[in-house]
Amino acid sequence: MKQIALLLMLFISCSNLYGQNKEEEAVKNVLKIYQNKLEKLDTTGVTVLFLPGAKVFEGGKDEGGIQGYLDHHLAPELKAFKSFKFSDYKVDVKINGDYAYTTETYLYTIVLAKDDSQIKSQGVATSVLRKTKDGWKIEMTHGSYRRAK
Repeated sequence: MKQIALLLMLFISCSNLYGQNKEEEAVKNVLKIYQNKLEKLDTTGVTVLFLPGAKVFEGGKDEGGIQGYLDHHLAPELKAFKSFKFSDYKVDVKINGDYAYTTETYLYTIVLAKDDSQIKSQGVATSVLRKTKDGWKIEMTHGSYRRAK
């Protein structure tokens, strides 16, 4: 009887880990899609990754909702870039029920269109995602950066 109980506990434990790993991968996929759009210098369709009313914070500023951030900050910035590439990317995901808490660290290199000059920065972003019937969506994100050494 003890062996059956132990096997059952092990099975439940493994099932929970598999389920959590699957959810972690789904969360990472949302972040990867966002990152890929930035690297393509294209914000088309990005808003579907975010919940209505999602908040964006960057560099000590409340950027408001995602559409305002895209229209007034990110899209004009991307138009000035020739390229935007991430490297040394790492992500940590913690899931608690229908919420996921993420921390991303990375380096990025921007090449400016006007003169091919490069900007290399080290960045970190924290985000909260919520699981919906349509999958994981970003509810809040905060990014900061500094020049890479």
